[in-house]
Amino acid sequence: QVQLVESGGGLVQPGGSLRLSCAASGSIFSDKTMVWYRQAPEKGREWVATITSLGSVNYRDSVKGRFTISRDNAKNMLHLQMNSLRPEDTAVYYCNTVPNASWGQGTQVSVSS
Repeated sequence: QVQLVESGGGLVQPGGSLRLSCAASGSIFSDKTMVWYRQAPEKGREWVATITSLGSVNYRDSVKGRFTISRDNAKNMLHLQMNSLRPEDTAVYYCNTVPNASWGQGTQVSVSS
């Protein structure tokens, strides 16, 4: 059973940057495809980015060129570097495995001037 703890969120102005982290424990992290999701107020949870165990990445169109997903298998850590943030990126961000494990609490990202 995988346990996931997200961190690194905060309040940032449009155009700013944040780096989210996800600490994973309880399973073999390096074997798993990892995913970032987000949920904006009054909206459903949506996929943001994926990184496979071999390091292949994929992004939703609205974040391509601005967000970078990465992983550190030695530390069981997943990251999301977010640059050029926009108000529409405001959401609670979650990490998870594929298939999904139990959800963590997420980390709030707010983009506002």
